[in-house]
Amino acid sequence: MRILVPLVALVLLAAFPALAERTILNGVFSQGGLVIGRTEPGATVRFEDRVLRVSGDGVFAFGFHRDDPPEMSLQIDYPDKSGETIPLKVKQRSYDIQRIDGLPQKKVTPPPEVIERIQREAAAVREARARDTAVEEFLNGFLWPVDGPISGVYGSQRVLNGTPRQPHYGVDVAAPVGTPVVAPAAGTVSFADADLYYSGGTLMIDHGHGLASAFLHMHSVDVAAGERVQRGQRIGTVGATGRVTGAHLDWRVNWFEKRLDPQLLTIVKE
Repeated sequence: MRILVPLVALVLLAAFPALAERTILNGVFSQGGLVIGRTEPGATVRFEDRVLRVSGDGVFAFGFHRDDPPEMSLQIDYPDKSGETIPLKVKQRSYDIQRIDGLPQKKVTPPPEVIERIQREAAAVREARARDTAVEEFLNGFLWPVDGPISGVYGSQRVLNGTPRQPHYGVDVAAPVGTPVVAPAAGTVSFADADLYYSGGTLMIDHGHGLASAFLHMHSVDVAAGERVQRGQRIGTVGATGRVTGAHLDWRVNWFEKRLDPQLLTIVKE
């Protein structure tokens, strides 16, 4: 497995290609981790059944889901018709069980009359996650979108009102309603809705190459779909909307349909 150099060194290696491996990978090789690579321009990179976007200077990115297996691989086909398979050892994690009681029962088991609404909203979110744009805002690291105590972590199995449900795929930051939320990285707003059934005020920002941040349960959404935002720009406020028991921001990071752990990202300070 080629976990060779920090991201900064990738830039240096680009200036001295004779010193570099043909493909260099840098990141967190763990369930929920993000990996950023650089290979020869014009190479084709495959991870599982997906052909990855490779930029003009050879940059690509991929991530590991909560339940990905311990052994995976990356297939590289180079412009000179040669190729290689890079084995990936994925660290396995154990996850807590988080029991949340006191939710309105209709938010745990929705009534039949809202099923169509839930399905429509889920389809719109999936469409936003499917974006694959050429921007590379993820290369500059991420800010925390809001400060506060961590009240929920990635991967924990959720038991809602005594009923097992899907794992939690983000990190919850507790903060009062109205606390400003900023963009952790630059990008384009790919989804914005003030009132989804489960997640309330919901916003997504496309950071490029299939990587996107999502912000759930917001009190206000201050930017619109299609709008370009800068890192550190205010995008809304913390709320208690949707399926919640108190005010907090649920920050999620997706690589397409794979859910990544925001706490494993490269966090920067401004």
